[in-house]
Amino acid sequence: MALWTLAFGITLVSAVWQRMTGPTYPVRGTVNLGGEQVPIRLTRTHGGPGDQPVVITVPDLFVTGQLAWRRYPTNDEWKTVDLVRNADRLEGALPHQPPAGKLEYQVRLLRAEGRIRDTVFFPPRPAITRFKGDVSAAVLIPHILAMFLGMLWSTRAGLEALVRGDKEKRLSIVAFALLAFGGFVLGPIMQNMAFGDWWTGFPFGYDLTDNKTLIAGLAWLWALWRLRNRRSARISVIVASLVTL
Repeated sequence: MALWTLAFGITLVSAVWQRMTGPTYPVRGTVNLGGEQVPIRLTRTHGGPGDQPVVITVPDLFVTGQLAWRRYPTNDEWKTVDLVRNADRLEGALPHQPPAGKLEYQVRLLRAEGRIRDTVFFPPRPAITRFKGDVSAAVLIPHILAMFLGMLWSTRAGLEALVRGDKEKRLSIVAFALLAFGGFVLGPIMQNMAFGDWWTGFPFGYDLTDNKTLIAGLAWLWALWRLRNRRSARISVIVASLVTL
């Protein structure tokens, strides 16, 4: 039980870390306007139909704003639209793009009271957002669950090999099966629904997620081959476990 608890903790930390450092994690920050701190959160992905909303909570009625954007990566001219005040919020929207289309954008806030004018730009380096198609929950939820459980069993198999336990083969088989189902079956289906492509990793592209999934799958295949006929393969299992994280 102790090893399962440790494996769950490691898996959870890894999953949260990957989420927070991934390219779709929202850009967060705080800007100072007129001596007041204004928190800003800008999303970097938008799924389904419709424009991507941009909303900033700023009760100060002296504050106005603009939303600047252009297609990414291009040298297009920046397009600018005014943010519209709705009670204590400034609201705008980025125009809908086809699946996998990207925009870079930035919010410009101005506080003008009499002769005092204060302008800020956020983020300093424009954020990049990617649009995607609507992904069915019937595919998304099993994919997330299979990948998380695959990481959990993978970590548990690595710990089993580390302590020289006798369950590393069984744990490794389950880990590979979960990762294969989540990453190589549901993953391409989800990606096709979101971006119109089944696979964008090697040899067709350089997508980091697809390539990591491929490397993890190959690492587990090697570990399972080494585990055949009840042979021990501690190093191979530990390496596969680390690669999966």
